[in-house]
Amino acid sequence: MQTPEYHIFVCNSFRVSGEPQGICNKKGAVDLLQYLENEILDRGLDAMISSTGCLKACEHGPIMIIYPKGWWYGGVTENKIDDILDALEDCEACSDLLINN
Repeated sequence: MQTPEYHIFVCNSFRVSGEPQGICNKKGAVDLLQYLENEILDRGLDAMISSTGCLKACEHGPIMIIYPKGWWYGGVTENKIDDILDALEDCEACSDLLINN
């Protein structure tokens, strides 16, 4: 199996029981998944997406993390995804949206 260049995690605030709760979910993170997938395919990026349980950064939700770079983004929206992926295409972080710099 060949691993992708990037692995993108989107917090959906899932609890151990699998039930979605929390800030990221309430702020529409689940709706970002399809948009993100479409954008990755349209841009031809070598990336996969995973929806996650709570990432414990609720004050910044919705949260998106790009590995292996370790870039954490907060307050993610479709418009911000566009900016983040524009930078990713150049192998750069969208530094003005990072929450861990």
